[in-house]
Amino acid sequence: MALSRRLLLGRLAATGAAGAALTAGAGPAGAAQPADGGRRRVHTGFDRLAADGYRLLDGQKVGIVTNPTGVTPDLRHIVDVMHADDRVRLTAVFGPEHGFRGTAQAGGSEGRYDDPATGLPVYDTYNKSGQALADIFTASGVDTVVFDIQDVGARFYTYIWTLYDCMVAAVLAGKRFLVLDRPNPVTGRAASGPVLDKAYASFIGREPIAQAHGMTVAELALLFNGEFVPQAAGRPVELATVRMTGWRRTDFYDTTRLPWVPPSPNMPTPDTALVYPGTCLFEGTNLSEGRGTTRPFELLGADGIDRRWAAAATGLALPGVHFREAYFAPTFSKFQGKTIGGVQLHVHDRAAFDPVRTGIGLLVTAKRVWSGFAWRPDHGIDRLTGSATVRTMIDAGAGPDEIVAAWQQDLTRFRAVRRRYLRYP
Repeated sequence: MALSRRLLLGRLAATGAAGAALTAGAGPAGAAQPADGGRRRVHTGFDRLAADGYRLLDGQKVGIVTNPTGVTPDLRHIVDVMHADDRVRLTAVFGPEHGFRGTAQAGGSEGRYDDPATGLPVYDTYNKSGQALADIFTASGVDTVVFDIQDVGARFYTYIWTLYDCMVAAVLAGKRFLVLDRPNPVTGRAASGPVLDKAYASFIGREPIAQAHGMTVAELALLFNGEFVPQAAGRPVELATVRMTGWRRTDFYDTTRLPWVPPSPNMPTPDTALVYPGTCLFEGTNLSEGRGTTRPFELLGADGIDRRWAAAATGLALPGVHFREAYFAPTFSKFQGKTIGGVQLHVHDRAAFDPVRTGIGLLVTAKRVWSGFAWRPDHGIDRLTGSATVRTMIDAGAGPDEIVAAWQQDLTRFRAVRRRYLRYP
């Protein structure tokens, strides 16, 4: 690797902690030779950190924010790997939503405990931010906080806001911060969807980014540090990133030759991640978003919906996707144990598929064909979409094209900001 820890920290000090990326000496990202029918071996940030003997962590007490997705290509957990390696001094683990070992369902965590496999203290970061989270970092005694979690590319997936909150807390606690990169499983081709209005900020959207951000976690960390952390914490965090090699912005997850570990209980496959930025919007309605089935976010429905919804959705001629009339009985969550009707999404051209536009089209048609349609009473849809615009336009009878047009100006501005922080071809 090209940068030593001393040189890295010197550059951080010189640049106001704008972020540093560890780059391979063998050529640019994406230069790996194609293999296995055109697929390339992607090396994650952790792969490259370990291959360099953890030099960026030399002499430091390290704590890591991770979950079951923090694995090597042969599916060993990185905490177990680091704990067994004398070259790194791992002293603490920080668990996000669902927990470090992934035992909790949505909206839950594992609490504070000692990990049975390693004996390391595991601290709970879920729903903690600001000084409360900084106090956890201080109590842990670590010098550097490392982040390594597989994201899925949607603004309302909470791990990126755990990243943001931990960066802010690291400033307050005086800790260094290192982000180990992993692929955006649905590509990094473009940002799409509405941009968050800060008036609707929550743990499923702290800052104004697009609903489908089209970035990796390391790129997001650089954006957060350049645009938002100084406003929240008074100054940027002392940030370093370790980039992947072999990944290109057009790559879907199944081209990476990396194993898929579900980032959360209802994200079982990369196919789920592909539709999630659009169909998660149904969490803001009284329809089932498919939780409690084997195809969450691909199956949508409610009691009283019939074949008319699939027909109406098909009539929108949305690119890359077919809609099948479907019937299913969720084993938990909405309509538990009850057979309901709805649709199943079948993406047949993922390069053409637009998940956010599709989600809007499905909301519009569901309201038109089913008299029982209702928003959640707490207007959770507004937090998911980032404002009241989508809800009020649908209620007023607007169609998908009109709704999508309403966010284009904000999206264009976000894309211009995003472009400055992209690090892969």
